Amino acid sequence: MTYLRLFSVLALLTLVSTSFAAEPVAVDLWPEGKVPGLAAGEKEEIVDEMDDRIGNRVTKVTKPKITVYKPDAEIDTGASVVICPGGGYHILAYDLEGVEVAQWLNKIGVTGIVLHYRVPRAKEGEVYANPLSDAQRAIRVTRANAEAWKIDPSKVGILGFSAGGNLAAVASNAEDTTYDPIDDADKLSARPDFTLLIYPAYLNKKDSDTELTPETSVDENTPPAFLVHTSDDRISSTGSVAYYLGLKRLNIPAEMHVFTSGGHGYGLRPTEKPVTHWPDLATGWLKTEVLKAKQPAQ
Repeated sequence: MTYLRLFSVLALLTLVSTSFAAEPVAVDLWPEGKVPGLAAGEKEEIVDEMDDRIGNRVTKVTKPKITVYKPDAEIDTGASVVICPGGGYHILAYDLEGVEVAQWLNKIGVTGIVLHYRVPRAKEGEVYANPLSDAQRAIRVTRANAEAWKIDPSKVGILGFSAGGNLAAVASNAEDTTYDPIDDADKLSARPDFTLLIYPAYLNKKDSDTELTPETSVDENTPPAFLVHTSDDRISSTGSVAYYLGLKRLNIPAEMHVFTSGGHGYGLRPTEKPVTHWPDLATGWLKTEVLKAKQPAQ
């Protein structure tokens, strides 16, 4: 039995056995010993700690995985979203920008898939290189398990915050994959069907407010996007604006909200600022652009 087939069967059995408790299911992205770019002899592990503000704070990932959160069956739309927590490519704000997001998505009938991508950033090469491999693999593994996880392989999105927003944008625009195929999952598309970028970082060039980086530059294959930023964010909103305008020029569906204030790193947690309502706006966009009402049984 191939790794992928065994992987799918085990994932299905786990989901079935936990369906009544609605427990999340963790799935390793790579077969043991085959994590691309991992230094020889480096231990495959995840290291985390608790932070008073953001909750679970992941400080090291060398064993990338996804954790699948399913909505109740009666409201399940079949759509799914790979969630990329932020953290400057140094850490992952796993609860604030991961678990809490999956729980919100579940409430609107969407499967939330939280990604443990590799951190801290590599000392050499592009900071997003290994995380991009993990994001592309996560999208493919999700599509490969569409039947087992009861999701629509044509409604697999990606959502990212801050550096995770950069990763989501890079994954949305990557023409090629960054690793050699290892199983049948890697025959599937690694590009998401839609994108949500929440206070994304590093979208535009350092010396330009209007020009996107080569890795985030949009083209006719870029999926529709929803963007949120604030004018007082320490990471300028100009990158988000440039991304939105790039989509608009190509007539790709896009929606952007720039709020006066709210700062950075708020996730979904309520504040007194109007930006706190962005999840409601995102829900409306998803219902219009992505989700369809579940058809009654015949």
